[in-house]
Amino acid sequence: MSYESITEKQRQLAEFRPMPDALVRNLDEWFKVELTYTSNAIEGNTLSRRETALVVEKGLTVGGKTLTEHLEATNHAHALDFVKEQIEREPSEISEREILTIHATILRGIDDANSGQYRAVPVRISGSEVILPNPFKVPDLMEEFSTWLKSESGLHPVELAAEAHYRLVTIHPFVDGNGRTARLLMNMILMMQGYPPAIIRKRDRLAYIGALEQAQLGGSKEDYLKLIAKAVDRSLDIYLKACRGEDDIHPVAKGKLLKIGELAKLVGKNNSTIRHWTKEGLLEVAETTDSGYQLYAPEAVERAKRILELQKQRFTLAEIRRKQSKT
Repeated sequence: MSYESITEKQRQLAEFRPMPDALVRNLDEWFKVELTYTSNAIEGNTLSRRETALVVEKGLTVGGKTLTEHLEATNHAHALDFVKEQIEREPSEISEREILTIHATILRGIDDANSGQYRAVPVRISGSEVILPNPFKVPDLMEEFSTWLKSESGLHPVELAAEAHYRLVTIHPFVDGNGRTARLLMNMILMMQGYPPAIIRKRDRLAYIGALEQAQLGGSKEDYLKLIAKAVDRSLDIYLKACRGEDDIHPVAKGKLLKIGELAKLVGKNNSTIRHWTKEGLLEVAETTDSGYQLYAPEAVERAKRILELQKQRFTLAEIRRKQSKT
């Protein structure tokens, strides 16, 4: 597939560097929460985006959520910090040590016996027909993977990152935490090459898993590569809009709560429509001010856009509500 458009956007982004400190800080904070929320959600963590922000940014405890879910959020955020620290040292390559450290951080306090350790037992992916390598082969496979990663130079950076992710989850070197580790490795490769991290959205979970399995069973990688490329493309758009000072990205990039009018403007609808969707249970109010104003979390933007997409497909509000309850 062609990466010309993505390469051009990356070139445009490079022209804005160095970015203002405040802008970098806002984008870093937003991406940390977004990456943590989506990567954990793909694995079944039930913390919402807003709850993830409270845990990661404020260190708060969310009622009704397990200790493991809280640890998954804080650990992922710390693992991302480690990735950024490594990139700041301007490394020329990524070794097995970095991969093991990422994994150890992901499972810290959750499964200390297996954190940062290659598996010594057979594993299976629930609901998948993919047969994973024998555990005795894992050390050699990881050594081969590390050698490939250090020597590969012919692929576009986005394809290299996607391929590294694919190869790591196909080896499945750990008892748990393979997906989160692979996504962080992918984003480490992207950021080392001047690209923003790729966010695999929760709504794309089934397509992402299906595309991976299709490739792992001997089919085409095209769907998988396209999905990763689109994720990088979306992140480039977020960065470029923020650098250009375009209003529609500011509330989201800053992670602040949105007034009903701001949310309506971002999705191209009027206030009454947002109120109606809220009344019907399609959108959730994050907070209500002392004056009675309803405020929405940044994730309400994507949720509202999804409602619009489903309406265009002739789904009723009741049908949309049922779909939302299943995700």
